[in-house]
Amino acid sequence: MPELEVMFTRQRKYIMFLLALYLLGGAVTPYHSIFYGLILGTAFSLFNFWSMVRKNRKFSEAVSAGKKVKSLGSLTRLTIGALAAVIALRYPEHFNIVSVVIGLMTAYVVIMIDYFVQNLRR
Repeated sequence: MPELEVMFTRQRKYIMFLLALYLLGGAVTPYHSIFYGLILGTAFSLFNFWSMVRKNRKFSEAVSAGKKVKSLGSLTRLTIGALAAVIALRYPEHFNIVSVVIGLMTAYVVIMIDYFVQNLRR
C-alpha cells in the first residue's frame, strides 16, 4: 500500500505542475480562454483524482476489515465533470469548452503516462 501512496503523491505533483504551466500560459499568451478552460478542467480533474484516491483508501480499509463498500464514487466524479461543463457553458467568454473537457481528462492521462514511465524505469 505505501507504493500506491507514493504513486498518488507523484501524480498529484505532476498535475500541479501542469496547472502552473497553464496559469503561466493564460497570463503570457493571448489565448486566455483556452488556458482558463484547461485550468478549470484540470482543477476539477484534480478534485476527482483526490476523491478517487480517498475512496480507494476507504475501499482498501473496508476490504481489510471484511466489510462491504457500496460505491467508489463514480456518480460524484461524473457530477463534478458536469459541473465543470456547466460553468464553461455559462461563461463561454472566459472558458473554452473543449479545453475544459481536455482538462477534465488530465488526471487520467497523467496516470497512464506515469504508469508507462515507471514500467520503463524497471
